[in-house]
Amino acid sequence: MRDGDHVPYRATSISAYSCVMSNKQPGEAAGGGVQSVDRAVSVLEMLARGSAGVSEVAAQLGVHKSTAFRILTALEDRELVEQAHNRGKYRLGFGVLRLASAVVGRLDLTQQGRAECERLAAELGETVNIAVRRSQFVVNIDQARGPTSVGAHNWVGEFTPLHATSTGKILLAFMEPEERRELVESAGLARFTARTITSFDELDEQVEKAARDGYASAFEELEDGLNAIAAPVRDHTGAVVAALTVSGPAYRFDRQTLIDAVPEVVGAAATVSHRMGFLD
Repeated sequence: MRDGDHVPYRATSISAYSCVMSNKQPGEAAGGGVQSVDRAVSVLEMLARGSAGVSEVAAQLGVHKSTAFRILTALEDRELVEQAHNRGKYRLGFGVLRLASAVVGRLDLTQQGRAECERLAAELGETVNIAVRRSQFVVNIDQARGPTSVGAHNWVGEFTPLHATSTGKILLAFMEPEERRELVESAGLARFTARTITSFDELDEQVEKAARDGYASAFEELEDGLNAIAAPVRDHTGAVVAALTVSGPAYRFDRQTLIDAVPEVVGAAATVSHRMGFLD
């Protein structure tokens, strides 16, 4: 919608809309209003995954087809759903864009990820970062420190190599193989520690494993004594736009502790992805 466009006002009043949704006549108590709103939201979430007919909606909600039809009609009146070209099927309507436009500007990685990073840092006691790719490097854009990592290094704004970090491996894992190889070859595989990967084949193996497992790890590959784990963060299109990573000293955040933290790290990244609009 262009600036200055006007949305036609629908005459349906809030009270009448509530009556339709709760299957009551005007003036009746809307005791089922909360349930009706919950059903309407469930319909919108269902249609976000694809079109559906009245029967499918009724089955999903566990209600009679007449109830499903009334909900769809009310949502259609608000332009939140519309009938697809094959009549009988419903899909999300353009009215959803009016609502979405109010939050698009807030879908900022640091803003949406901050609370989850702080929660995870407090839970694991280590440093949590969100990082994105910039050309041939990874740049950390936000950081939260756990209670045991007070003196930890501040990574925000620093550029780190793709091949020697868990974040870099995650960001590489969800690129096209040809693009990934070209990027890595142009950047080179510089050695930082005795454990740094300097073989393209070994890096490909770890990157492909990260894509399968949904997380990547790095054991003293960038710095001696520093271990890290990362998981992908996706935007509303499903594209991997960042990585959420947890890092800590090897004596405390050892291999077993890191593996034990996998569910928490993957779950936190999934939560940030959801806040970015990704529907899994």
